[in-house]
Amino acid sequence: MKQYLRLILLFAIIVSCDKKEEPIVITPQDLHYSIHKVTEVMIHDIFSPPVASRIFAYPNIAAYEIIALNNEEYKSLVGQVTDLMPIPKPGQDKSINYQMAALIAHMEISKRLIFSEDKIEAHRDSLYANWQDKNLTMFNNSMEYGLEVAKHIGDWLDKDNYKQTRTMPKFTINTDDTSRWQPTPPAYMDGIEPHWSKIRPFVIDSANQFVPAPPPVFSMELGSDFYKEVKEVYDISNEITSKGDNSEEIAIAKFWDCNPYVSVTRGHLMFATKKITPGAHWIGITKIACEKTNSDFDQTVFAYTKTSMAIADAFISCWDEKYRSNLIRPETVINQYIDENWQPVLQTPPFPEYTSGHSVVSGAAATALTSIFGDNFSFDDDTEIPYGLPIRSFTSFNQAADEAAISRMYGGIHYRAAVEIGVGQGRNLGKFIVDKLDMKGEKALTSK
Repeated sequence: MKQYLRLILLFAIIVSCDKKEEPIVITPQDLHYSIHKVTEVMIHDIFSPPVASRIFAYPNIAAYEIIALNNEEYKSLVGQVTDLMPIPKPGQDKSINYQMAALIAHMEISKRLIFSEDKIEAHRDSLYANWQDKNLTMFNNSMEYGLEVAKHIGDWLDKDNYKQTRTMPKFTINTDDTSRWQPTPPAYMDGIEPHWSKIRPFVIDSANQFVPAPPPVFSMELGSDFYKEVKEVYDISNEITSKGDNSEEIAIAKFWDCNPYVSVTRGHLMFATKKITPGAHWIGITKIACEKTNSDFDQTVFAYTKTSMAIADAFISCWDEKYRSNLIRPETVINQYIDENWQPVLQTPPFPEYTSGHSVVSGAAATALTSIFGDNFSFDDDTEIPYGLPIRSFTSFNQAADEAAISRMYGGIHYRAAVEIGVGQGRNLGKFIVDKLDMKGEKALTSK
């Protein structure tokens, strides 16, 4: 077998020597499609929203560091992102296609962060076959370097405490305190990622850097602030569901649902419907913005990297608060105190209520994207078309974030404080990231 492989390799070298080598051009669409494939795998593998944010961030950083090494317009994240050390430099005697190396590193890190590696490998191998057919020498040099950087980033990500959190105990349900979160129907899942605040942040100083004001104190006494919030969710839900298919509020709730854990029960059969996460929705919006501005490959890597770090840190910050306040969901309260037959428009996700994860993440992502593409950036959001939902149009990223936040109230899964304070928490965190990072890419995009 080894002799056979040597003959194949020798034949390839001979053929390549006789063939004129062509330039290899890596386009933004190559990166968009690779991220799309990763998103498809995350949906297939059913990763939680916090974990999905981690899967987006690391590959983008790997690609960005390679781009920053070759393009003086961009500045390395070393010294700006926690514990990141300089990537190795390629040998001076080797010709490198840095954009190809960046995409290779991106795919390699993505592959090691998901379960269904074969799906990423199939996509990677199709690209490899095309590249080596065009320019074997350039491909080999770029692949070798991309894999070297991927190993470097892989060693760094292995130290972010993720593996340790996999063996930490499940969240303990406090059945004695009626104000605390309880698992919700139909699957009654355990609280997901109760230790996510222990994950190493990317840019923020710590998980508890942006602790929001506490939620209203639990009290079902008429006139209490908490009771008013519960009753508001109940009344809004009844009002919008009475409109049936004509409800704009229900359309908004479904558009921003982004719950990968939706369980469907039919008779004795229970199965899950698969959707993108909130972070994936905002990664989709990043793609839309890059395409609208005709951003080149390097600019596109920059936009994905900055936005995905904001999303990832937003999840760390939000999950820190969720398991500190550990607040009960509207569905549980309303069923116990107001209407035992009431159901929310959306299925309640399996973790505590305060603050709203989608609100925090949307506030952070919108702030990062606004810093890149500017305010009043209108766009048509077609991210949810694959899931049977129509396009929604927005005049700015912030308008989209506000709609994403209020959608959680329309969906009956959050109280007003969680969405309003949550989106503010995300914007404060996003502003900190924008102010702290010096990536030197803003001028390239806002000047378009």
